[in-house]
Formats: sequence, C-alpha cells, structure tokens
Amino acid sequence: MYDDLKNALEVLQNGGIILYPTDTIWGIGCDATNEAAVQKIFQIKKREDSKSMLVLMENANLLERYVEEVPEVAYDLIELSEKPVTIIYDGARNMAKNLITSDGSIGIRITSENFTRQLIQRLKKPIVSTSANVSGEPSPANFSEISDEIKSAVDYVVQYRQDDHTESVASSIIKLGRGGEVKIIRK
Repeated sequence: MYDDLKNALEVLQNGGIILYPTDTIWGIGCDATNEAAVQKIFQIKKREDSKSMLVLMENANLLERYVEEVPEVAYDLIELSEKPVTIIYDGARNMAKNLITSDGSIGIRITSENFTRQLIQRLKKPIVSTSANVSGEPSPANFSEISDEIKSAVDYVVQYRQDDHTESVASSIIKLGRGGEVKIIRK
C-alpha cells in the first residue's frame, strides 16, 4: 500500500487523475483545488461540466476551510451515520471553480476508507470522487467491472483492493441548506 500511496500522491500533486478505492465504490479522482485536473475528469467521464461531482475529506474538522458556514447538524450526521453519508453544503469555497455547482454548493463525504484517508492526509487537500464509469453507464460494483476505457484514461491506477469483491454500498445524500433546511436526496 505504501508504493500506491506514494505514486498516487505524486500524480495528484502534478495535476493528474487517479483510479482508486473509496468507502463506497471505485472512484476517479484528482486534487479538488485544481481546475485543470477537474476538467480532465469531466472529459474522461464524457460528462457535462454543469453536473456536480463530490469531494472526499479525511476529517470533519476540515469542513470549515471549504464551506462558508457548516451547519452544526452536519457534525452529528457524520458522526452518527451507520453508512457513508455525502452532505451537500451551501457556500463552497477554496475548491476548483468548475467543481462548485451554479448555486454555490458542494457535496462532501468524510471517508472512512484507510487508503483514501491516508492519501488525503498526505495531499493536505480534498480529492474529487466520482464513479469510475462514462457518464450514463452503470457504476461498477468493484474493480473488475471498470471499463478498459476508464482504466487507460487515468494517469495512475491504484493496485490496493483491486481483488476486493465486497458488495459496495452507495452513500446517503443529504442537502443542508441555510436556515436549517434538511433535504434527504438518497437514503
């Protein structure tokens, strides 16, 4: 795992794209503050850049660096959730401009996956996480289902957990609006 961390980190620091395991499914990722790298992911996925992608962080304490105002309930949701939870926050900041939606929001998940946590800690920035498929195609359940097109389009493919066929679990998605609005998008 150490070599994977070292190689993936180097690729991210140089504006590259990685294919990596997350706490849900395999993802395509980059430095979430690098606009050119984010654009590369939109091109790989053949996805409109008006469609949002989420961001992974390793620690909820970092939220205030990237969100103008973190609702207090967010910390409870993160701590008490029994499965991965992506929270959409208003007032995104300090991220690549093409990653922030037109309404100024951003989806963020605090990852519990060991490799991803260590990678983000070393990068010292959040990373993009979007499913490892061309937009509109089914999301791969594990590494063996990822298309060769996606594998060849990224700059580095993480070796760690490629043989893991554990059933993946999609994250819950909750939007927290200003003024206490809570909207469940996916359970």
